[in-house]
Amino acid sequence: MKFYDIKNISLAKEGLLKIEWSEKEMPVLKIIRERFLKEKPLNKIRIACCLHITSETANLLITLKFAGADVALCASNPLSTQDDVAAALVKYYDIPVFAIKGEDSKTYYSHIKSVLSIKPDITMDDGADLVSTLHKEKEYKEIISKVIGGTEETTTGVIRLKSMAKNGILKYPIIAVNDAKTKHMFDNRYGTGQSTIDGILRATNILLAGKKFVVCGYGYCGKGVAMRARGMGAEVIICEVDPIKALEAVMDGYRVMSLSEASKIGDIFVTVTGNKDVIDTKHFLKMKDKAIIANSGHFNVEINLEGLKKISKKEKKIREFIKEYTLTNGKKIYILADGRLVNLAAAEGHPSMVMDMSFSNQALSVEFLIKNKKLKLKNEVYPVPQEIDNEVANLKLKSMGIKIDKLTKKQKQYLSSWEYGT
Repeated sequence: MKFYDIKNISLAKEGLLKIEWSEKEMPVLKIIRERFLKEKPLNKIRIACCLHITSETANLLITLKFAGADVALCASNPLSTQDDVAAALVKYYDIPVFAIKGEDSKTYYSHIKSVLSIKPDITMDDGADLVSTLHKEKEYKEIISKVIGGTEETTTGVIRLKSMAKNGILKYPIIAVNDAKTKHMFDNRYGTGQSTIDGILRATNILLAGKKFVVCGYGYCGKGVAMRARGMGAEVIICEVDPIKALEAVMDGYRVMSLSEASKIGDIFVTVTGNKDVIDTKHFLKMKDKAIIANSGHFNVEINLEGLKKISKKEKKIREFIKEYTLTNGKKIYILADGRLVNLAAAEGHPSMVMDMSFSNQALSVEFLIKNKKLKLKNEVYPVPQEIDNEVANLKLKSMGIKIDKLTKKQKQYLSSWEYGT
């Protein structure tokens, strides 16, 4: 499929308005874009991007193009594409986009290959599907040898890439944008928290107040979802495998128990772990009639859908993003958005304000890779340089009209000395 053969191309104008609306809440990226436009730090650099195609992502791609880069974009999830935004990028910015919301798995991977056909100098990933495809297919052997580096946006992707590096498979350096403090402390927590609740409400229109709301995973994403669910009046239950995170959830005032126990009493279940078969057949069979299940982890494997189908005698679509499964025991289970990211499939993803910081980290990390390509970094996963993290935080505070104090020379000397006195 060619990038200009996008469904609903007539919606390009609507997509442009979405992009412009998001830009109003992305002042840091706008500052970076203005500098990039003058300096052209990415001139003639080819960047292959596999990201959720939202209005916020569009602003990142426009920033990269203004920096002089040749960019191509595909979706990092079959249900996360906003077709009007994709059309706007093609029509108004001449950026190749290979994506249609609801594409099947075969089309999804064909689009990844279309993006890789630009022979990238840099890869930009959201889940590591782009990188893994580049590494698995023999046809990319020559292309991969010339890649300077890449960036990764998600926890799931960073886990995959670190595994590749550990096993000596990774062929070029990757910057883990997800690990930047100005990314995971805000995007993962406040972004995932708000957008997940938004997706569940748009899909179901249910009242959360009084419901028993089970959150599987208490990382930054889980903390955000739990915080927002409690704010809506739900009784929140946390399920964790990490004893420290479980203890933290207890101290934060949540009920903590095993998923086997939570399965019996939960009304709504949300997975945010990055792992597989978190909610399994044994859990489905224990659930109350009409339990609702959603996923906000990167891939749809967190819910064992194949296992659910095997113990179901009937499937029925109830609403656009709700599928009803009637189990062999007669109970009904409702799966939202086919187990895909409910915040992107049923809603619009994270608010622009938090994506401003995440995508600013992306843009500055790409610039860092290009500026430092002569250093010949090892084929490992690197953290975002601290100076970039601090720059993004300072620019964000400035855009909000907030000024903070600075340490005096005397205070710096005191903190660096081991001879503390009274």
